[in-house]
Amino acid sequence: MSVSPEKRPLVAVAALGGTISMVPGDGEDHAVPRLTAADLLGDLGENLEMDVRAETLAGISSASMDFATLIRTRDWAARAVDEGAEGVVVIQGTDTLEETAYFFELTWASEAPIVITGAMRNPSLPSADGAGNILAALTVAADPRGRGRGSLVAFNDDVHAGRWVRKTHSSHVEAFSSAPAGPLALVSEGLVHYFHPAAARPAALPLENADFSGLVPIVESGVGDTGELLETLVKAGVKGVVLAANGAGHVSAGTADVIERVLPEVPIVVAGRTGAGPTFRGTYGFRGSESDLIAMGATMAGWLDPRKSRLLLHTLLATGASRERVEAEFRLRGDLA
Repeated sequence: MSVSPEKRPLVAVAALGGTISMVPGDGEDHAVPRLTAADLLGDLGENLEMDVRAETLAGISSASMDFATLIRTRDWAARAVDEGAEGVVVIQGTDTLEETAYFFELTWASEAPIVITGAMRNPSLPSADGAGNILAALTVAADPRGRGRGSLVAFNDDVHAGRWVRKTHSSHVEAFSSAPAGPLALVSEGLVHYFHPAAARPAALPLENADFSGLVPIVESGVGDTGELLETLVKAGVKGVVLAANGAGHVSAGTADVIERVLPEVPIVVAGRTGAGPTFRGTYGFRGSESDLIAMGATMAGWLDPRKSRLLLHTLLATGASRERVEAEFRLRGDLA
């Protein structure tokens, strides 16, 4: 990307911790988050045609990621854009990176891209991938063709949409995929090669006065499931439930009986546990089928997987969305037809 000297883009970088920031301490064998944003960047930005402003916002493993940290990071990123940043990079651990990416996809209103990255190998290991991923993320964030694309993930030189990206391996450096849609772009020789033009995105969900207290769990269906766990959770006072259902959105007859009883109390979203493909709407008619659950008033997640469905449902409920609004948002963001 060639940029004139008087027009160097500013990229804001936030570090939240994760494997990419972890190194063993003196006399210790196990890596823990220690490196700051300045440590992670080193001199990466010095040879790029951009200005970089970095800040350490947290030093946690991504297993400890919470909504408060996500909201604080989103607000910081929005201020950075208001102050002149043309793109934002968020560096964090990979365990929940796909959820962070989708949270930003739901709530990021700016045209500037927000790019999430991390590493599968900490800096003390051979072939650590952190520096390369940060470099790719900076390149994506500074490229004007990233505008209007919302939340992006730069990892292993691929660029994924926050809408689709998933972590699909526990240890490989090629840990992220966005099947069936595929990556949006590839970073090569310091350039971003986009495969498709930017598409229209749904409006960002507002977070004013959002209250993320309360539980919105994922309950997975399987052999021998009777719905007992679901009923126990509803009695305990959960705000809503995402069912990681079998196949195209199917549960056992016993679970269907429980769903019918509890739906007046809490919203239930039905997502597929397979990791690929949509929930159906009108193919099967047995007890516990997608048609049966829709007739009861359950919401189908469409192409959204259970984790992304949980992020969307929790965000909607945190802002006081009605059942009708929940249904409408899942149709808007989960269906492709």
